[in-house]
This record gives sequence, C-alpha cells and structure tokens, in this order.
Amino acid sequence: MKASLVLKPGREKSILRRHPWVFSGAVREVRGNPEPGGTVEILGSGGEWLGLGACSPHSQITARLWTTEPGERIDRDFFHRRLSGALALRRALPCLGDRTAWRLVNAESDGLPGIIVDWYEPFLVCQFLSAGAEFFRDTLIDCLMDIMPCNGIYERSDSDARLREGLPKRKGPLRGEGPSGPVPIVEGPCRFLADIEEGQKTGFYLDQGENRRAFRDFVKDRAVLNAFSYTGGFSVWALAGGAAAVTNVDSSLPALELAGRHGDMNGFGGSPMEAVRGNVFHVLREFRDRKRTFGAIVLDPPKFAESKGQVERAARGYKDINFLAFQLLEPGGVLFTFSCSEHISRELFQKIVADAALDAGRRARILHFLTQGPDHVTDLSFPEGLYLKGLAVRAD
Repeated sequence: MKASLVLKPGREKSILRRHPWVFSGAVREVRGNPEPGGTVEILGSGGEWLGLGACSPHSQITARLWTTEPGERIDRDFFHRRLSGALALRRALPCLGDRTAWRLVNAESDGLPGIIVDWYEPFLVCQFLSAGAEFFRDTLIDCLMDIMPCNGIYERSDSDARLREGLPKRKGPLRGEGPSGPVPIVEGPCRFLADIEEGQKTGFYLDQGENRRAFRDFVKDRAVLNAFSYTGGFSVWALAGGAAAVTNVDSSLPALELAGRHGDMNGFGGSPMEAVRGNVFHVLREFRDRKRTFGAIVLDPPKFAESKGQVERAARGYKDINFLAFQLLEPGGVLFTFSCSEHISRELFQKIVADAALDAGRRARILHFLTQGPDHVTDLSFPEGLYLKGLAVRAD
C-alpha cells in the first residue's frame, strides 16, 4: 500500500489553491509507514487524490508538495525538469546579464520545497533544508551537474531549519573542487568577494542586488550610513553613485575588514569609508548624541523574529532602529529600510516605520516599495516566499 496522508474535512482548500505545505494539524490519518523525506500521496477527507509530497514526520509541516499534477512521478526526470525550468527562468531575466552570482533555485517558489541553489561562477552552493530535499540530495546533485556545469558544488546546509526537520547541520564540498578562498563575483560595475564556505547565507546577500542598484541613484554628494553593513555591498554601490563618504557599522570585524577590501577592489581606496564596529543600536545612539547626520541611510538588519511568538519584540526592535535613523537623517534625506522576518508582514512593517517617523517628528513619504530581486521568485500561491520587505522613504 502506498503511504498517504488523509486530510481532515475542510483542510483541502489550501492544497486546491496550490499552497505547498500540509501542517500536522490538517492531517486526520497517516496510512502506511512513510519514511522521512519519502514520497506520500495527499488525499482529501473523502479519499480524493490531491497531490504528491515529501513526508517530514519531525516537522510541524508534515508534508511539502512536489506536485498536484495527476500521473506525475517523483523521479530523476521530475527534478531535471524542475531544475531546468528554474534555470530557463533566470536566463530570461535581463537584470542578471551583468551578474556572475544569483539564485538558481528558490525552494517552494520553484516547485522544489526545501531546496536552495545559488550560482557563484564557477561554483554552485546548495542548501537542503527539508526531509524531502535530503532524501533526493544525490539525485538533485546529479541533475545540477548536468544542467549547470561548474567547477564544484558546495553544501551550506547549516541552517537551523534543518534541526526542525530532524536533520543535522552539514556543510562541505559535494562534487568537483572546492573554493580556494572567497569567490570573486561581479554585480554590474561593482566587484565583490563571496565567502561561500563561512559567509552569511550562502556567501553573499544576493537578494539585495536590485536594491543596491536603486540606492546608488539617491546618494550623490551625500554622506551615507550603512547600518548592519556586513561586507559593504550597499556601500560600494553608494561610492559608485558618487557618495561623498560612507560609514559602515557592524558587529563583525571580519565583515568590516572585507568591506574595506571591497572598497579597494572597486577603486575607492582613497575614498572616505569609515568602519565602526559595535552594536548598531548603541552606535546609532552615540551618533545621535554627537549630532552626526547623514544624507542617506541603509538599515538592513538580521531577522528579528524567528517565530510568530517573537513578532511583538521584533516590532519594538524595528521601531527603535528606524526611530534612530530618522533622528540621524538630514532634511530631504533618503532611508532604505528593510525587514527579512517572514513573520513581520509588509503592512505591519510599513506601520512600524510610520510610527518611528512620527515619534521622531519627521514627515516621511514612500518613494519605492522594495523587495527581493527577481531571481528570488515568489509563487503567487506561496506568499510566505515574499520574505524581504523594504521601503525607500524621503524625510522632510
């Protein structure tokens, strides 16, 4: 007998709308003995076939759907088709034409739940974050080598998401050669180094590529503050846009040192790029007390809310940091502010920023709504995939 999950009455609706997750609370009955990551049939409360998914018995998300197409098999040909489709989509994106690093597979939104693949020419970096991804890892690696020839494939499955699936963290080379150090990458006129072995995410914040380009247009002759700067991606683009000076603030000394290298690599070694190591909240309060001001500010903090239970605390953190930014922003200045916490909605984030401006006594108007780049596609049936929220605002 095929392993299957039978849903409770009324819980079929999300599957019929092609949402890829089946939560444990939606399951009425488990038939057979599904193994972690193995393929199970998803059945409605009346026994009707709804799709095929990967079983995750240790997770609150009991199954992630591979397909809702009758007759489709979950085999090597299936993964080859999905991966080829993901690559074809990226090759059709004009904005990637002058980049040598971008996202190839964006998990659920590419029909491959739990699977992240990033391209850092000439390497692929993979994350297998679900039981289903882990179950088919060798098949996926074989298919990747076929559709995207590269020098090597490196694994960065060191996210806490693995623990929620009952899987250990893992990283290291999978196929071919490993990098001998940070990988040089190109993003338009800018050059960077991506540390795919030890860096944040898979080595670089690829999702901010289009936002870095947009920021360049607002910084000419301005003093720029890049808070939570990491390795200075926004800073290099700001200098390329004619910024008068850039101040990087981050808690990581290696990140700040690499930001300095990025300045040198791009010909800005003689430009004023200040590095301040410390807690960003504390540093910005010190700047305020010293009456420092900036013409353009970037706030790109790490995730403040890991769960719904942390939303209230995260909202306070976002308001505090944006309040400080408005106090530091010159009249007519521009703030690019972001949240990557999926549990903070776009509407809530906008309200937080509005409240921060009000408390700071500033009138601020939205110039642009910002989000992740188009290589980080979001399926319309999977709104959770639109995790990066951002606003470009001008403050009077």
